[in-house]
Amino acid sequence: MVRSFPNIVITGTPGTGKSTHSSLLASSYSPSGSSCHPLRQIDVGVLVKKEGFYTEYLEEWQSYEVNEDQLLDHLEPLTGTKAPEPLDAEEFDQAELTQAKQQGDEGEERGGLVLDWHTCDVWPERWVDLVVVLRCDHGVLWQRLEKRGYPLKKIQENNEAEIMGVVADDARSSYPAEAIVELQSQESGDVEENVERIIQWIHAWRQARGLE
Repeated sequence: MVRSFPNIVITGTPGTGKSTHSSLLASSYSPSGSSCHPLRQIDVGVLVKKEGFYTEYLEEWQSYEVNEDQLLDHLEPLTGTKAPEPLDAEEFDQAELTQAKQQGDEGEERGGLVLDWHTCDVWPERWVDLVVVLRCDHGVLWQRLEKRGYPLKKIQENNEAEIMGVVADDARSSYPAEAIVELQSQESGDVEENVERIIQWIHAWRQARGLE
């Protein structure tokens, strides 16, 4: 099935604001001329615990060992499998555009997933239209993780990962450069500005494919 809305990965080190961005994006975006909210936020950590998509709980790190096969099998039917090509692309297929339009704003396979997780390289490239990597000053990040009550070892590990740009490197090694954007997430107004930027990107993505 061909999706009518892009699938967006919002990723970053724990504490960079993934869930805040994802929730605001899903509740704010509406297609041109519509009042519906077709994007679907998937808080992957919550989903894994709720559906039991894990093999064990790692007490030392206070995290789950995720069963990626179960997770991917669960989400696959929602992704739309394939994105329609832009109208000016050599590979443009009118039948695909028609199929995407038939999904409308509520079709189960419409895509529009906002995948909110600290890991991004698990998602098949064919699923993903945009990868947003949130970045944060490591001092600010440390304070956020302390407020969450993270153990010192976990704070240190995540802080080091942010300094080294581990998540951004994972994104670059897994997806085309043109599908990746790094956004700062540390000042009070960053979330709203970032979400508005993503919304404008979604409109452009749909317009380029004749969906708006």
